[in-house]
Amino acid sequence: MPRPTTQEFPVTTLVIVESPNKVRSIAGYLGDGYVVDASVGHIRDLPRGADEVPPAFKGEAWARLGVNIDSEFEPIYVVSADKKSQMTKLKKLLKDADELVLATDEDREGEAIAWHLYDELKPKVPVKRIVFNEITKDAIQYAIAHPRDIDMDLVDAQEARRILDRLYGYEVSPVLWKKVMSGLSAGRVQSVATRLVVERERERMAFHVASYWDLEATFDAGEGFDPQQFPAKLFSLDGKRIASGGNFDNQGTLTSDKVAHLDEAQAGALADALADQAFTVRSVEEKPYTRRPYAPFRTTTLQQEASRKFGFGAARTMQVAQRLYENGHITYMRTDSTTLSQTALDGARAQVLELYGKEYLPEKPRVYASKVKNAQEAHEAIRPAGEAFKTPKQTGLSGDELRLYELIWKRTIASQMNDAKGNSVAIRIGATATTGEDVVFSSSGRTITFYGFLKAYVESNDDADAEGDDQQTKLPNLSQGQTVTAAELGKAGHETKPPSRFTEASLISELETREIGRPSTYASIVGTIQNRGYVYKKGTALVPAWIAFSVIRLLEQHFPRLIDYNFTAELEDVLDEVANGREDRLNVLTGFWTGSGEGNTGLKRLIENLPDIDARGLATFPIGEDIDLRVGRYGPYVEGPPFTEDDEGKKVPTRANVPDDLPPDELTLEKAKELLASPTGVEKELGNHPETGLMITAKNGRYGPYVTEALPPDAKKADKPRTASLFKSMDLDTVTLEQAVQLLTLPRVVYVDEDGTEVTAQNGRYGPYLKKGTDSRSLEREEQLLTITEEEARAIYAQPKTYGRRAAAAPLKELGNDPVSGAPVVAKDGRFGMYVTDGEYNATLRKDDALETLTPERAFELLAERRAKGPAKKGGKKTAKKATKKTAAKKTPAKKAATKKATAKKATKKAPAEQA
Repeated sequence: MPRPTTQEFPVTTLVIVESPNKVRSIAGYLGDGYVVDASVGHIRDLPRGADEVPPAFKGEAWARLGVNIDSEFEPIYVVSADKKSQMTKLKKLLKDADELVLATDEDREGEAIAWHLYDELKPKVPVKRIVFNEITKDAIQYAIAHPRDIDMDLVDAQEARRILDRLYGYEVSPVLWKKVMSGLSAGRVQSVATRLVVERERERMAFHVASYWDLEATFDAGEGFDPQQFPAKLFSLDGKRIASGGNFDNQGTLTSDKVAHLDEAQAGALADALADQAFTVRSVEEKPYTRRPYAPFRTTTLQQEASRKFGFGAARTMQVAQRLYENGHITYMRTDSTTLSQTALDGARAQVLELYGKEYLPEKPRVYASKVKNAQEAHEAIRPAGEAFKTPKQTGLSGDELRLYELIWKRTIASQMNDAKGNSVAIRIGATATTGEDVVFSSSGRTITFYGFLKAYVESNDDADAEGDDQQTKLPNLSQGQTVTAAELGKAGHETKPPSRFTEASLISELETREIGRPSTYASIVGTIQNRGYVYKKGTALVPAWIAFSVIRLLEQHFPRLIDYNFTAELEDVLDEVANGREDRLNVLTGFWTGSGEGNTGLKRLIENLPDIDARGLATFPIGEDIDLRVGRYGPYVEGPPFTEDDEGKKVPTRANVPDDLPPDELTLEKAKELLASPTGVEKELGNHPETGLMITAKNGRYGPYVTEALPPDAKKADKPRTASLFKSMDLDTVTLEQAVQLLTLPRVVYVDEDGTEVTAQNGRYGPYLKKGTDSRSLEREEQLLTITEEEARAIYAQPKTYGRRAAAAPLKELGNDPVSGAPVVAKDGRFGMYVTDGEYNATLRKDDALETLTPERAFELLAERRAKGPAKKGGKKTAKKATKKTAAKKTPAKKAATKKATAKKATKKAPAEQA
């Protein structure tokens, strides 16, 4: 990289950042002589499709990959269509600049963006690379004064990751298209994350409930004790611990013979045998209690805690954190480090002293070792920005931003406070039953004598039933040998619970524990597996769709190494080695693609040697008693008895659709039989139409019950029978012929306007409505479709429109700020159905999108797809995409840069067949 030359009076320095939201703040801190603009994220990427491949490469066999697998995995980069105008602007600004400063983020993605900008802009002026951990005046000015070279090791690591993901996605996804369903995708980390969710559901499906009983008591210590009464549970019986949930496996089998397993009858008999017995305190064990503060937030712990406390998804957390960072409120939010700089330590300690006093401040700053392998300790934990932290009130923030800032502020302050201290007490109380058994009850408590850091912050728990760190249970001050009485004593039944489903927070925690993925990727991973339809949310739980079972089954059978947790984690380690300059990019890619040794399991060999795959077998899951679950083109369904015979005498099973929101572990044999009792396609003859004489039947279809009229004998092939969905107030079992005849009149002509336009009453996807040309008006009830009169319809059209282009249209749902434009995104009801908008771009909801389940992540994805198409144009023609042929190797801005080749241009949008 050419070192910047000293200029006594530089005219202009062009500073390029990633996000346009940073531009104003940074420009203000730099002052005159600086022009600040943004790349708006990545400017180049691998081609998204054949139309983006430059002409020079179109004849190559590897061109579809966008990576030359025959020549050192050299990538083809193309400028994204939606970034071309921005690149033109940046090139124009650079012509008037005397110096270029690349100020993209300090992670691998940011480093790669800096290199792509350098390679695309081809500056002829001095170039600097700067990084900063927070957007404050001091941080920006310090970064300007301390530039460095582009780190080509980080660039190589990012490029290697990108190529790995492309090879994985573009080679494995087509197998899914052919053998499972078109439009599916596989991804190096995406598929592993999906496997985790599927395996958890498999455990739940294989789970068998076990019941166990114990005794619960309330003991009375007598007058003068505080508290006088306290709870206890049965602890042991004749020296054996009482069985609890942890003593059973998933099959409901007791795993140890060293515990006493009570059933209901035994527990009841034991309670009766203890009713009038004397109870004695057999032991009192008191220990000091110490709880150390939690480490400052890193990306994953912030996502997890925001989920627990606020119900935020990972993407929402990162979007809010991004805004806080860009507006100078917090430090960089993508980090795996728990390290605090000396500036941060001083700021936190000063605030502890000011807000809580000297007794809460430890003698020395607390230092936290990262639990994350290969954590980049040069980075800093997420904390409030600046040397002196602003309190939440001083920030002037509101809404999500205030809540997340306060969380980060409290956690940072608490990390530099003294331990919480107290006492824990365990009491054992024994008696002898009238039937001879020796019985021991246990009661435990905890008191906090000094709250320490808990005064500022208490971490939440994934288990809603677990006690918080600040909770106390006080017990009376009893002594060994003391007698107590049983105020209450009774049996208590319990059942084992299946393994809990993952939430976004716990899935991220699991991925981090297994060392799969990196902080910057977790939000996109959990968003991708949901957007792809592999996983959906039920409350906060992540539930796998049946299609995910088929996909994971195929990958486990034919690509076991690629779906292996250890292999995926090891690949992350290798990429870290590349980033640290200890491993070569080419070696990593070659090993992944071609493999080595006798047990060669390279991706290329796996694809070339795929055996015949039983597509039907992949999609079939036995339920029992000849009933199978099948994954079909239009969704899952069950099929089984009763069987009928077709015209050729072949047995035909009954089929019934499985509700989309029915979790796989709830599809029991009994549920399957229930669905088959009301199967898809079952017909109920209602009678002949009074006018046409044709038979009218009621059916249960995938989209609900409906009525249909049989076609006449002389019907043509192109003729279609009249059909109509039942109203929500109607039922398949009770619908009458009269109701069916009325339904088949829809859409109904209510009247004809003066200009000859028909006004019809119709039932649509979003409910009943009137339609006059292109002007539609909603009706309140479905029944109005059959009863509304001309007078009533004219009265509705006489009123102003309540949707469409009205200025005051209220949003149906608020979805947060778009990560690209930064503008608030809302869902609205429009002339052509519901859509999401950020004020600049509108994106219509797809067929499978429902307002109730629409997530911010899905809304942002729809807007990104719309934005990638560019602004709407009338009468214009698409211009051919220009692509430049790769130039010869040129000098690049670092010691390793000589090996990096200038390429054509890059796009931001990922191909449909791949995800990280």
